[in-house]
Amino acid sequence: MVYKFRVILDAEEDVFRDIAIQDNDTLEDLHNAIVNAFGFDGMEVASFYTSDDQWNQDEEIPMFDTGDIPGEQKVMSDFELSEVLDEERTKIIYVYDFINMWTFFVELAAIEEHVPGQVYPDVLFSHGIVPLEAPDKDFSDSAVNDFDYDEDDFDEDDLDMLDGGDNFEDYGFEENWN
Repeated sequence: MVYKFRVILDAEEDVFRDIAIQDNDTLEDLHNAIVNAFGFDGMEVASFYTSDDQWNQDEEIPMFDTGDIPGEQKVMSDFELSEVLDEERTKIIYVYDFINMWTFFVELAAIEEHVPGQVYPDVLFSHGIVPLEAPDKDFSDSAVNDFDYDEDDFDEDDLDMLDGGDNFEDYGFEENWN
């Protein structure tokens, strides 16, 4: 089967690419197709994130194993597309270059039969020009970040564990421990 994706850059301007790729290709293959479709050099680290229908980010699927035990963490090359996406699970988030945070919404738009002679992956449609710099992101969330320093139980002395006569022995270790 062939998966057809719409890959949308998270930006004010409409910038997206439609990509066809085989369902037995891996997330790493999709990563490479996205990098090529948007004209990146492919030299930056990236990750996919599973998501729900409202694009809420869930589990990370990185390019490289960054776990404490080598081989324990599954990476992009370990997942065939059909293992992560299907008719019910159609959305995934892709982040390229963790310094600049190019963020893309990747949605499975169709599942179709393989066309004989067609080479995959294939960019089916391209719309918009990729900006020279990644769009700015607002990482604040007013609903979650609603701590009020005036109303909440907050004391300036809470900021420094050494103020107010405290010493290191009170915290279970000595000042000159090394």
